[in-house]
Amino acid sequence: MTTKISSIGLLSPGDMGHSVGKVLVHNSMPVHTCLAGRSERSAELASAAGLTLNDSFEDLVQQVDLFLSIVPPARATGVAQQIADAVKATGTSLIYLDCNAISPETTREVGRIVEASGVTFIDGGIIGSPPKVDGAVPRIYVSGPNAEQATILNSHGLDVRPIGDVIGHASGVKMCYAALTKGLTALGTELMVAAEAMGLTGSLRDEFELSQSAMLEHLEKSVPGMPPKAYRWVGEMEEIAKTFDDVGLTPKMLLGAADMYTLVGQTPLASETPETRTRGKTLQDVVEILNEALPKGK
Repeated sequence: MTTKISSIGLLSPGDMGHSVGKVLVHNSMPVHTCLAGRSERSAELASAAGLTLNDSFEDLVQQVDLFLSIVPPARATGVAQQIADAVKATGTSLIYLDCNAISPETTREVGRIVEASGVTFIDGGIIGSPPKVDGAVPRIYVSGPNAEQATILNSHGLDVRPIGDVIGHASGVKMCYAALTKGLTALGTELMVAAEAMGLTGSLRDEFELSQSAMLEHLEKSVPGMPPKAYRWVGEMEEIAKTFDDVGLTPKMLLGAADMYTLVGQTPLASETPETRTRGKTLQDVVEILNEALPKGK
């Protein structure tokens, strides 16, 4: 069962968020956001996406029927509390769709926060690259008793896929999927930097071309796109580690991936944005910069 949605709220208009908002606006769905505490880049992205700006969260929640939370993992519960407080202060109601890369348990915590204010909660997980107008869109898996209500977004350019009525299932799919994709990118980056540090890059690449050409091609594509996102992926790896730990598996592999992305975030590559890339545009460039950042003398 779907419900009538006439306008959508979104936080925040970053790489994924503003792209989702742009697709919705292009497909005749008004999208509102609030830029309180956000960067100049977020303001530029929001403007480019055609989002309507509201001065406060209280104003925002009164203008929308459905709210999308698309923020770095560490901000998921904080944003939930801000929206819950705004809903309480204004006496309004809305549907809250959490689309963040967080563990099922963190998702349930977000749900408890917003449901305490009378909000309807839906668990969501985005898999795929930011959507493009008239182009490819990621899958948004949703779960929970009210998940079907989010399918209204399918009429406005998105691809929402319900997978049951259990809160945490959509987030769980996202965590397991990202463990492979982003975990593999972290591992590939680390082993290539290790080879560079030992003076073995040429030999390793020769062997990859002989026996792992598909993997080398994957790293050539995935690693250069990673540095501007590394700071966000630290929290995502930690949430995946928590997911695994919660079911009795070791969290150590993905905590190692978090360490790798932390290292990237401490290099000159961290100042790059997708719009202004000047360094780290190839696998070898990324590897050389990271090698220079390694502690010497070990």
